[in-house]
Amino acid sequence: MNRKMVIYLIGQMLKVEAALMALPLIVSLIYKENCYLAFLISIGVALGLGFLMTILFRPKTRVFYAKEGFVIVALAWIAMSLIGATPFVISGEIPSFVDAVFETISGFTTTGSSIVRDVEALSKGILFWRSFTHWIGGMGVLVFVLAIMPKFSDRSIHLIRAEMAGPIVGKLVPKAKDTAKILYLIYIAMTALQVVLLLFGGMNLFDSMVYSFGTAGTGGFGIKANSVGGYSPYCQWVITIFMLLFGINFNLYYFLLLRNFRSVFKNVELWVYVGVITISTGIITANILSRFDGFFDALRHAAFQVSSIATTTGYATDNFDLWPTLSKGIIFLLLFLGGCAGSTAGGLKVSRVLILFKMMRSELHKMLHPRSVNVVKMDGRQIDDQTLRNVGVYFAIYIVGILATFFVLCFEPFNFETNFSAAVTCFNNVGPGFSLVGPAMSFAEYSDISKIVLSFAMLFGRLEIFPLLISLSPSTWSKK
Repeated sequence: MNRKMVIYLIGQMLKVEAALMALPLIVSLIYKENCYLAFLISIGVALGLGFLMTILFRPKTRVFYAKEGFVIVALAWIAMSLIGATPFVISGEIPSFVDAVFETISGFTTTGSSIVRDVEALSKGILFWRSFTHWIGGMGVLVFVLAIMPKFSDRSIHLIRAEMAGPIVGKLVPKAKDTAKILYLIYIAMTALQVVLLLFGGMNLFDSMVYSFGTAGTGGFGIKANSVGGYSPYCQWVITIFMLLFGINFNLYYFLLLRNFRSVFKNVELWVYVGVITISTGIITANILSRFDGFFDALRHAAFQVSSIATTTGYATDNFDLWPTLSKGIIFLLLFLGGCAGSTAGGLKVSRVLILFKMMRSELHKMLHPRSVNVVKMDGRQIDDQTLRNVGVYFAIYIVGILATFFVLCFEPFNFETNFSAAVTCFNNVGPGFSLVGPAMSFAEYSDISKIVLSFAMLFGRLEIFPLLISLSPSTWSKK
């Protein structure tokens, strides 16, 4: 274990976080809010710790391996969340440190679950930082660091693999650093385009930036009590479309830029993703038709909510907790699915679900024909045995993680629907659940212990379990 490299990189990340906090600081100064002092102090703390860690723990070699990659990613996210919570506490707008950490982790992991009861009472600077954490965490903190920092070993692909979502992560180009740059350039361009389109729809600049941050990171923190419900149908359609776009594998956008259309259109995961969204929207539209003024109104709400939940964004235009049972059932199933691998969405990921079904079909075929040779393929290519094992192990730990989280929440005086949906929505980084944690409610009533457990559930879900498990394992830190 290259411990110095681990601490050094976390220090670099804290310096980057300090620089990123300058944006909400500027916002608070523009709106002449007192919270600018909270950002100044937080920036000072982040910079102080960052410089201390990078000076005292400068590594002799910057080479690191998969184990270090997992540990760096897990500890960096925890450190960033703890420092990122300080503006909420120092400003007094979220005075409880546990609540502030919950809100910050929910932001960075792009979950969108909130303990804030009256979001419109928060200052502009705090609202900006709260949503900006979605954008920072969406593509990945360490991916951003890799994109801007020079002289990294190309073994930094281990950081990308540990932080990016999906069963298979590789390079777009030979150098991992260049891959990180390409991903972030696409990410920034799409975010900027959404801001412009929302401005055309009558949103002011602040609102359009905040909602674009949440959409890009598939987060879901809103700045209005009714989330997106109070904006025009045009703005709702723009957000719907961009939620779907950010739920697609970013590698496919790179292929489009290269005019490699064949790789895009033969991507099975993309077609399944589009198919699930289309079918779910159609069924829910028919089911909720009587609740709205006509077919197109129902279609807009159905498409928005399906896109929001399937991509684990979590915005809402209507309280879907009041929808018919069939619609709620479909939304509940979508809580698990998530978007495509290599996107900013959470959940299991469409590709992982596809692989699981292919593995089940292969095993059933082997039972019927024991001597047959069964190969699991995706997009015409064979999936290696190690990946298949990883997917199987991931799914098993994923189920255990949700059940363990739910078990802890059962000590709370809330109903089954509230606690189970809270466990599922936090582990899958979706945001809203049902009943007392529905889209019109918050997580404020949970105890501090439950909030800490849910915070870890969000981290496990966003980092896809293994980085945190490896970091918590004593053998990881052993000198043997």
